[in-house]
This record gives sequence, C-alpha cells and structure tokens, in this order.
Amino acid sequence: MDSFSSTQTRSEHGPVLCYESFNNSCEKFVYASETQILLYLFFSAIALITVCGNLLVIIAIIHFKQLHTPTNYLILSLAVADLLIGGFVMPPSMMRSVETCWYLGDLFCKIHSSADVMLCITSLLHISFISIDRYYAVCHPLQYHNKITPPVSMIMIFLCWGLAAFVGFGMIFLELNILGDEDFYSDQIACKGACIIFQTAAASTVSSFIAFGLPAMIAVCIYLKILLVARKQSKSIQHSVQVSQKNSTSINKSERKATKTLAIIMGVFFVSISPFFFCNLIDPFINYTTPPALFDIFLWIGYVNSLCNPFVYAFFYRWFRKALRIILLAKIFQANSSEFDLMVKE
Repeated sequence: MDSFSSTQTRSEHGPVLCYESFNNSCEKFVYASETQILLYLFFSAIALITVCGNLLVIIAIIHFKQLHTPTNYLILSLAVADLLIGGFVMPPSMMRSVETCWYLGDLFCKIHSSADVMLCITSLLHISFISIDRYYAVCHPLQYHNKITPPVSMIMIFLCWGLAAFVGFGMIFLELNILGDEDFYSDQIACKGACIIFQTAAASTVSSFIAFGLPAMIAVCIYLKILLVARKQSKSIQHSVQVSQKNSTSINKSERKATKTLAIIMGVFFVSISPFFFCNLIDPFINYTTPPALFDIFLWIGYVNSLCNPFVYAFFYRWFRKALRIILLAKIFQANSSEFDLMVKE
C-alpha cells in the first residue's frame, strides 16, 4: 500500500534533496519542527494503539479455551495481520510520511513494501473466508460443525497467508509491477530516497481486481445471501411456539449477532481501504498525477482500519469485554483461568 511520492520544497540554494551527494536524489518536502513532532506523536499513537488492541485480542483467543472455535481462529489470524501492520509496517511508513524520504535502504524498502501488500491482501482474504464461515453458520446451521471444523479454518488461514505472501513478495521482488514500462520507471520515476510501488496500468488493473475487487464481491454477495436467509429465519421464529425451538432460537440469535459484528468489520475495512485502491487504480490512467499528499492520507486511513477492529469487538462482544477485564487485572495468571466462562452475564 505504498504510494508514489515526489513532494518537494525549495531552499534559497535550490531544491532540498533527500541525499545531497547523489545526482538522482529525490526532492524533499521539509515540515516545520513543530509539525514534525505532532505528526510523529500522532502516527506513533496510531501504531501503539493498533499493536496493543490486537495483542489483547490475540491473548484472549489463545488463552481462553472457550474461544477456541473456527470463527475465532480466523479472527485471531486477522488480529495477527493487524498487529504486524501496527508493529512492522506503520513505523517505517511514519518515517517516510514525515521525512518525505526513505532512509532505510533499497532492500528493506522492498521487504517493507512486500509486507505492506501481503498484509493488506491477507486481511482481504480473511474477510472473504469469514463471510464463508458466517454463511454456513446462519444459512446451514446443521451442517456448520461438519463443514467448518478447526482443521478447515486452519486451511483457510494457511491459504490467506500463503497466497498473500506469494503475491506481495512475488510482485515486488520479481518487479512484475513495472513489467513493460521499465525504461519509463527508471527515467521518470525512480530516484534515490524514494520507497514506492509504481504500477503500470495493466498491473494496477489486475492487482486491484485480484487483491480488492474479487474478494470484495465474494464477501458482499455472501453477506447479502446471509441477510436474506436471516430475515426468513426471523419470520419463522416469530411464528414458532414450541419449546424445542426456543433453544434453537437463542443459538440463531447468537450466530446472527456474530454475523452482524463481522459484517460491520467487513464494512469498516472496505470503507477505509477503498479510497487508496481507487487512487491506485486510476493513477496510471491519469499519468501519475495524483497528489502524493492525497495518497498518504488514504494510505493512513487504510492503516487505521487495523486499529478499529479491537474496538468493534469490545463494543459488540461480551466475551471480549470480559476477557479484557481479566487480562488487564492480571487474573489470567490465576489457576484454571483459561477455563473461565466468558459468555455468562455478571
């Protein structure tokens, strides 16, 4: 999710450069010292809250045995991706956004860019697989425990990380993103002090469809199907008076609430990530004239999504709020704390 950046400023002696001793150095925009400090504090706070929030989700799901379910394994893996965005991707991106130059070397630029792309695709694939999990839970509840088992959820997680790593690292290190326009990139775009993902029109179109468009369509279509089925279930439940059906009603309500929560997570994700993907898609077709500052704003809006998920869990999930209190009060160090019932009302 890196962006094309060539923002510049000029001093009395000409443009300020990232590397004064290099002829092909990128030009640099210099913020006032006070602005730099505020930006560093702001971005650092985003990264820290992202790491801490997702770490709490990870600890809760790993520690409490009651949370060892296929759905929560997918949530756990998504939290790991969000934590890595906060702990590994955000700090170098923060430096690049504030300094407007990249000072960490070409190799680490490729690693950072690959990880950025990989983790974004990983999150998208998780959203798609979570929608499949919710489809069976709501639309085919009798088949759910046979279809979506812990081994199946592990296969989903492996596919998420494996495919995302293949695309992210493969595209950057094999330079598929500049295939066909190598000379233009070398002559017009590349400069010392930049860490960007330049994409040709073809690469931008294909990558946007595979990494964003296709998973988004799958997830949206599945959730629309779930919505229709849930409405039918609600109508049938309203006409049900048998005691045996009251138990299934409570189960259906629980599944629908989980589905609603995960649908909100999906919605927040697509809303936050869509502006960047839209700019990334159209930029090659408008001769790479998208303002770098706009790219940076959309980039960080996408990053903030990784911060939001733990707050969604805290707002909608009683089990997460209870687990959070237990963790923060250090009660997880008590004997048999992993056996605590997180679903009962206090």
